[in-house]
Amino acid sequence: MSDQVFRQYFQALEQQIATLKREQLAGNWEEITAALENLQLIYEQMQTNLEAAEVVEERLLQQNQRIAAAYQHYQDLFLSLPLAYLITDANGVILEGNQASAQLLKVPQLYIAGKPLAVYVAKSDRATFYTKLNELSEVNDIQIWRMNLCPRKGKPFPAELNVAIARNHSGEIETIRIAVSDISRYQQTIAQPARQVTQTQIKTPISTLPQSLDGLQVLIIDDETDAREFIGAVLESYGIRVTAVATAAAALETLSTFHPDVLVCDIRMPGTDGYNLIRQIRALEAQQGRHIPAAALTAYLDENREKALAAGFEAYLHKLAQPDDLIEMVVQLAEGGREI
Repeated sequence: MSDQVFRQYFQALEQQIATLKREQLAGNWEEITAALENLQLIYEQMQTNLEAAEVVEERLLQQNQRIAAAYQHYQDLFLSLPLAYLITDANGVILEGNQASAQLLKVPQLYIAGKPLAVYVAKSDRATFYTKLNELSEVNDIQIWRMNLCPRKGKPFPAELNVAIARNHSGEIETIRIAVSDISRYQQTIAQPARQVTQTQIKTPISTLPQSLDGLQVLIIDDETDAREFIGAVLESYGIRVTAVATAAAALETLSTFHPDVLVCDIRMPGTDGYNLIRQIRALEAQQGRHIPAAALTAYLDENREKALAAGFEAYLHKLAQPDDLIEMVVQLAEGGREI
């Protein structure tokens, strides 16, 4: 009932009551008058509630508009992100992919959604892919998968998948978010034969290196075999004694009996990553009263140098840096462990 109709009805009711009073019909006029006043109060309360509801509705509308604008903003960022990014359901079926992922897999962007990601995994790695996919229900932290992807009508290439899960209110996996990197260039770089690491590649003249570098002991921690071998070859070419391990657990076990002069650690490793490992090492050192200068290595441009230093590293270097940068970093750490 509209406001105008209600008022007309109310006025007609008052007129009828007035007529009844004039005609002096039987009835309790005081009760009728009180009921009429209560009706008026109820009407006013309804109007107040209606006005409050309109205010709430306006606020909700503004909030929805802000949410829609924010969603569009982040959707635009997602689509234009230079890093290949995919969103799948719990079974690995692609729900959405940005332009970079379409270019990487050599398919139209609109063609990606609805296809199982396994279609783009090399046949030799599909069993591993499904095994890792099934294991996601038991984990919460970001997983790093390395396997070969096979783009449409293209040659397979080695890729690294950074996998994060989003759960619903029941704790079940709702979506899987996957950042995909082509690491073929990285693997080609670190797979150079050790004989190619010649003195002509090193900008720092040998005469400027401290005598103490000969016989220096360095512990390398990296889950990539090629990376361990390449870094080790560079360091050993200067007389540095190298010990290399593949996991954080192996590093902690090694450090229980071995005390290197410098520690070089990869950041992104399966299980315990470099950040958590250096925190554990620093906690143990605080109890033992000693300190090993440590450098963080990464193959990713989006890693945060400040985060690495805050975790306990003194130096930070990209894996694609030149060998002379690696040598210079180790030299500086050995000399004083200052932040680099």
